[in-house]
Amino acid sequence: MSTPGRGLHGHVLERLGPSITAGEYPPGSVLRTDELAQRFEVSRSVMREAVRVLESMHLVESRRRVGVTVRPANEWNVYDPQVIRWRLAGADRPRQLRSLTVLRCAVEPVAAGLAARNATAEQCARLTECALGMVANSRGRQLEGYLVHDVAFHRIVLNASGNEMFARLGDVVAEVLAGRTHHQVMFEDPDPAAVTLHVQVAEAVRGGDAARAEGLTREIVLGALEELDILSPEG
Repeated sequence: MSTPGRGLHGHVLERLGPSITAGEYPPGSVLRTDELAQRFEVSRSVMREAVRVLESMHLVESRRRVGVTVRPANEWNVYDPQVIRWRLAGADRPRQLRSLTVLRCAVEPVAAGLAARNATAEQCARLTECALGMVANSRGRQLEGYLVHDVAFHRIVLNASGNEMFARLGDVVAEVLAGRTHHQVMFEDPDPAAVTLHVQVAEAVRGGDAARAEGLTREIVLGALEELDILSPEG
């Protein structure tokens, strides 16, 4: 998955990328590199580097004598964490959150069941630590602290599944969780029932109970869908 670099071209990306994903440049729009360089007050080489990153995300394509053309949304690399972040920052956030949470519903319960079979002792210990960290940060509007442990928890489950495809979705899930927090699509304090479920998942994984780990994780992600109905309903 692509990760924009820092520096000048990273600055350009943080302004141009969200504009593309928000539809300010509709599919088929032609962007001139020279004009963009002037607009963002950067050199053409910096602008070309930014365009290369956007191309790697399949947001645009460059053609000689044509310019940089915005590609249709159905061709974008929608699993790229930066694309996810940009889309969650736009007006289409409710639909994006729901789409990504449905993906979680399909993947994470199965991953948790596999983790109960395959997790190492170290992964089990880290999972428990993360669950306890979530408990410790679940009161007093400590959502940023809670997020750190929540992201780590779900990354461990995906990695511990032993399935490399699931493991690669760690960044995707991290962006979903971060997006919910940073765009206030969370209650002021996490749902106590959801916090308890994370503790129970850690226990099930440690105990090798695949069916229980899968079932509990399904409750977590379905609960996240129900929260979206309340906090970020689709228009």
